[in-house]
Amino acid sequence: MTLKPIAARAARFVVFGTSVLLLVACAGAPKVQAPVEDRYTQAVRQTTPAPTPAASPEVPKAPPGVENAGKPGYYTVRPGDTLIRVGLETGQNWRDLQRWNGLDNPDRIEVGQVLRVLPPGQDPGASTVRAVTPPRPVDKPASDSKTLPPATGTAVLPVPVPVPAPAVPTPAPAAAASAQGDDDLNWIWPAQGAVVAAFDDSRNKGVAIGGKAGDPVIAAADGRVVYAGSGLRGYGNLVIIKHNDTFLTAYAHNQALLVREDQAVKRGQKIAEMGSTDADRVQLHFEIRRRGKPVDPARYLPNR
Repeated sequence: MTLKPIAARAARFVVFGTSVLLLVACAGAPKVQAPVEDRYTQAVRQTTPAPTPAASPEVPKAPPGVENAGKPGYYTVRPGDTLIRVGLETGQNWRDLQRWNGLDNPDRIEVGQVLRVLPPGQDPGASTVRAVTPPRPVDKPASDSKTLPPATGTAVLPVPVPVPAPAVPTPAPAAAASAQGDDDLNWIWPAQGAVVAAFDDSRNKGVAIGGKAGDPVIAAADGRVVYAGSGLRGYGNLVIIKHNDTFLTAYAHNQALLVREDQAVKRGQKIAEMGSTDADRVQLHFEIRRRGKPVDPARYLPNR
């Protein structure tokens, strides 16, 4: 037996043993994973802006004029109001309201907005009705007294002039007497038909007068047209006449309007033709408003 085969076998044994030791060493070593690059996450981080702190809720802006809410001479806009309706409710010309409040667009008023409804500088507490004051007695000055002709050695004695007794103020007339009309308005009926619906403060702000389509509608007193159109819901073709600082009248549901805004009209002048616009039958809805408040026309119109 030669030494060469023995040496070759020994070499193979050494190589085998070394491989086994290497495998054992690798098996016992802790596994360490290679870092994995998350390219998607990095791209999101690069493109997504940093979160900004949440903004505080915006405080609602107060309606214009709210500082005057509740003051005399001001009106707070309610849902459904238009400037025309505000004028009717306050007894004013809607164009005056637009001017007094500096409104560029009369169609843009908002709920809660407070509008001036009296002319600037006018005292809200002052009455617009002329008061009748009895004349005050005036005492004549002493120089107007009649004297006797002077005589020598005789004193001049003034002859006493009778002074009228102070006038006793006449008591104010009862409320019913005002039905003749403040400021001496001379009222007439605006149409010839019969009354088909009487005044009711909660349901009917005026009276409904029946008739046929095309029947004449006339002005109940002298005045000036402050509105003529169909922009007030529920009234159809409407005419509003302002008679003075106290009274205005409204004529609704007409089929045709014969006057225009800012036109002066005379008592008895034909201003419209009766119709049924925005109504379920031909009629004239007639209102008298005293400082914007609806009053019963029967208290002011003459008996038939």
